Amino acid sequence: MATLDGLLSDARTAQRSLARSTASERTAAIESVARSLDAHRDAILAANAEDLRLAPESLGAAMRDRLALTPSRLDGVIAAVREVAAMPDPLDEERPLGTRPNGLQIARRRIPLGVIAVIYEARPNVTAESAALTLRSGNAVVLRGGSEALRSNAALATAVRAGLSSSGLDPNAVSLVTDPDRARVTELLQATGRVDLAIPRGGPALMAFVDANARVPVIRHGAGVCHVYVDRAAELPMAEAITVNAKVQRPGVCNAAETLLVHRAVADALLPSLGRRLHAAGVELRADETAREVLRRAEVPSVAATPEDWDTEYLGLVLAVRVVDDLDAAMAHIARHGTEHSAAIVTADREAGERFLREVTASCVLLNASTRFNDGGELGLGAEIGISTSRMHAFGPMSARELTTEKFVVRGSGQVRGAV
Repeated sequence: MATLDGLLSDARTAQRSLARSTASERTAAIESVARSLDAHRDAILAANAEDLRLAPESLGAAMRDRLALTPSRLDGVIAAVREVAAMPDPLDEERPLGTRPNGLQIARRRIPLGVIAVIYEARPNVTAESAALTLRSGNAVVLRGGSEALRSNAALATAVRAGLSSSGLDPNAVSLVTDPDRARVTELLQATGRVDLAIPRGGPALMAFVDANARVPVIRHGAGVCHVYVDRAAELPMAEAITVNAKVQRPGVCNAAETLLVHRAVADALLPSLGRRLHAAGVELRADETAREVLRRAEVPSVAATPEDWDTEYLGLVLAVRVVDDLDAAMAHIARHGTEHSAAIVTADREAGERFLREVTASCVLLNASTRFNDGGELGLGAEIGISTSRMHAFGPMSARELTTEKFVVRGSGQVRGAV
């Protein structure tokens, strides 16, 4: 087993050579990775089946769903890698800023961040998609997945590195920490000068651990306490469709809705029909007193919401429901209880919609659309390395361009700076 120091040293060397590669070479490498993933599909699916078989019961349904790699999901991973290969190369981008009075020509050019550590739980797709995105952006990546996906991640990383070797690029641009000891996570988070950025993807326990231990820069992919607000001017069939999709389509992911806010003026008209649809889909409704009374009259089961429900990422078929007096009350609730991930408003009132889009702070705010669209692929970015719930550097889905920064480029003709 390679030591972490060795992985980081090899990653730094590989990143420097990768940064010198051409856009076409990186494209060819990513295409080679996609072909290798396809060629290794039997080994990948077998490894995933073994991870699922050995997963403890405590893992929970949502985490098991994230862990599972079906043949169609693996097809989706390979398709995402190919989308990254087809993306514009961010390192080709130079932005002119103008010419100074002394003739200096100023520009900014995109460059890689360097060595990126991705620390994640359950999701084996992160292994392949992170590799593709870091290759596209000229970065090296050191991956540390959860122990529950150790076999799946190892099989995926083997395929990725085989694809890189076939392309002629250094396979150490992608490496996997296979030691399940959590001490390796601490070492990654404290590897100043060797790790340029850490991206953690996981639940509250992982985020708390990162907050307590990180010494390298961190971009958080935090919890998704996502909201749908149905305004008094909403078209109610649209509101029903959006809410059911946001909660039910895939409840175990971070952009699924966890709280429904309903304007008091439409609660009686909306909640009985919507409540029946959600109940039929297996959703447990945890409602405030006003919403419970409307649901009770419609004979829709619900339980009383507790204060903790407004701050909970259920990652399952549970939805908190609250009736609010107006748009301001809805936005105040989101500001207090949201995690700045995703928030949607359903309304035909353009002014109310634009206020919501302008005033709600979340990585993605949506008007008359499901929170499930806060996703790199759905927003036209291709694969994502995570959804940043930090506000520095990147906010929202992070694709290849968000894994670069800019340096100043100055072109002169002999200028020197005069004495002060």
